[in-house]
Amino acid sequence: MIYLNQAATSYPKPQRVLNAHAESLSIIPSGQFRSSSDTVGAEDLFTKCKKNLGKLLGIKNTERIYFTSGATAAANAIIQGLNLKNTQVVTTATEHNSILRPLFNLRGEQGVVTVVPCDKNGYVKPKDIEQSLTTDVKVVFVNHCSNVTGMVQNIEEITNIVHEKGIPIIIDASQSAGCLPIDVDRWGIDGLIFTGHKSLFGSQGTGGYYVKETLALKPFMFGGTGYDSSRIEYDESFYEFEVGTGNMPGIIDLDAGVSYILDKGIEQIQKEERAKMKKLYEGLEKLKKVIVYGNYDTNLGPVLSFNIAGLGASDVSYILQNAYQIITRTGLHCAPLIHNYLGSGEKGTVRVSISDLTKESDIASFLEAITDIADSVEGL
Repeated sequence: MIYLNQAATSYPKPQRVLNAHAESLSIIPSGQFRSSSDTVGAEDLFTKCKKNLGKLLGIKNTERIYFTSGATAAANAIIQGLNLKNTQVVTTATEHNSILRPLFNLRGEQGVVTVVPCDKNGYVKPKDIEQSLTTDVKVVFVNHCSNVTGMVQNIEEITNIVHEKGIPIIIDASQSAGCLPIDVDRWGIDGLIFTGHKSLFGSQGTGGYYVKETLALKPFMFGGTGYDSSRIEYDESFYEFEVGTGNMPGIIDLDAGVSYILDKGIEQIQKEERAKMKKLYEGLEKLKKVIVYGNYDTNLGPVLSFNIAGLGASDVSYILQNAYQIITRTGLHCAPLIHNYLGSGEKGTVRVSISDLTKESDIASFLEAITDIADSVEGL
């Protein structure tokens, strides 16, 4: 079986992640501030992982990184934690439903959600964001890398524009963390959302977010932390954002994935993935019946979408899996608004996505399969 659905969940994982996962269930249970075993020897596992994430993502104050069950929980923690009553929020047409749905379902507390359009490749013009920034805007949410087209937004430029208006910006790096360079502190990002199970090579059920101290955020979930149990009622001077028992095995896996990326180097990973994506684009663009959304020169992430004229996206994916044993993803990819600009319709696209561990032979086999399918349609 060939797996080309890395944008959903990465597979296979680096060997060190597999080893870490096995070992995580055989060591003494640990958690932040919850066990005497946490004080023995090295720093606790959660802190260690945060420091490695800080190295990878350009975050100096790693104490402001908080773990969740994934990007959806992280996005909700930030959106629910901000006071958005009677305010305006700006976001883009490229966003995932983990951003769109919380913003549009705040039970009337939200004032207005302004959606900035994108072009046919999924690119959002920074000037369009600038024009949306009224005095009522409370916060801006921008997707770093589209999980549909692989388009990468110019976050540093957008952040500078937003900050000129005195507005904070939150970046969704679910699709880019681990495969594209990110520099949170240098770019001036106020908040970053990430997931562990994609390009960071962690397990499903891991992820988190970073927020600057200057971002006024209240927890929307309360419970035990093991840190300061004397406090029952919080005030503005003290909040805790990680409650309940953390996912220790998952954090161990995530740390192993991050260490793999740090050892290999994010630039090297990006270079190798770009070379593979070039072969995918060039191979698909040669086929008359294939419609590719975006192109290699503009869409820089390890993700692309396409359709075959005369076949539904779900039909193509079904044929790939059952006739060629190739797994892809089909549909709107939980990002419904971008398809209005791509021209990919209500049924969406076939998405193929790779990782650092995708083999060259997998790409060759995929292109052969698509050639067969496209030729069969052309012959009808």
